[in-house]
Amino acid sequence: MRSISRLTDTSINTVSKLLEDAGRFCAGFHDAKVRGVNARRVQVDEIWSFTGAKQKNVAAMKKPVDGAGDTWTWTAIEADTKLLISHFVGGRDGKCAKWFIEDMASRIANRIQLTSDGHKAYLEAVEGSFGADVDYAMLNKIYGASPESAKGRCSPAECVGCRKEKIEGSPDMKHVSTSYAERANLTMRMHNRRFTRLTNAFSKKFENHAHMVAIYAVWHNWIRIRKTLRVTPAMALACLRRLWIGLQLWKRWMPTREPQSTDLIKRLSPQFQTETLPGWWTCCQLCAAPSTFQSCSSATR
Repeated sequence: MRSISRLTDTSINTVSKLLEDAGRFCAGFHDAKVRGVNARRVQVDEIWSFTGAKQKNVAAMKKPVDGAGDTWTWTAIEADTKLLISHFVGGRDGKCAKWFIEDMASRIANRIQLTSDGHKAYLEAVEGSFGADVDYAMLNKIYGASPESAKGRCSPAECVGCRKEKIEGSPDMKHVSTSYAERANLTMRMHNRRFTRLTNAFSKKFENHAHMVAIYAVWHNWIRIRKTLRVTPAMALACLRRLWIGLQLWKRWMPTREPQSTDLIKRLSPQFQTETLPGWWTCCQLCAAPSTFQSCSSATR
């Protein structure tokens, strides 16, 4: 944020306001568009980060902030299209698991196969949100003892095996995996400086962390083209007639912005003032149902 402030000769407060505005818009856009998802296999996982200070150092903070300490981002990925169905930023307790699973369930239109790790908070959350209308399995990883040289490091002990456990329904055990969710979490960590370990780039405010995750979710679903699919996740799951460039997404957002935010966007990317944008800045337009995702056999793959 401070780099952007220096490059554009803009107040850091203006950059921060832009982040908040964009985060709120992206959260609302995702909430409105990702509805009625016809998914098959969904994987859920959590990614760790922290706000202000690590949990063990929160008590010694000179200027405590709300939400300081461990910050967990819950994600739900559709295994075939890699669509980020739901995301939630909070703790790692049962209450947050319940909110996250309820939100995910409200966006899915059919019975799914769900896979999670061995986190016990998922058990009650899935039961409360899906009941018996889900094929649910857990993948419990087995870790070996950490060598003395590795103690205190960020990386966990070596995974020496895993155990698949059927929880509800009739899940296909050969598809019980969290690999796609874990890889998506790595992509999130690599593309967001706030998630980088062993730096001073961690989030200083919990709200800004949540805004950045919301922006990332829109980029992941509507803008980033997957190499394996050759389309965006939204395109892969939706019935589309044509593409629309990112300018149209920004046109929905820009009329409600304050003047200083608008000026900053123009300085950051002068091409926003034209009718064309680079080819990498693309996202999809839903044709049949503008506010829902509907599977369609004619979707371009």
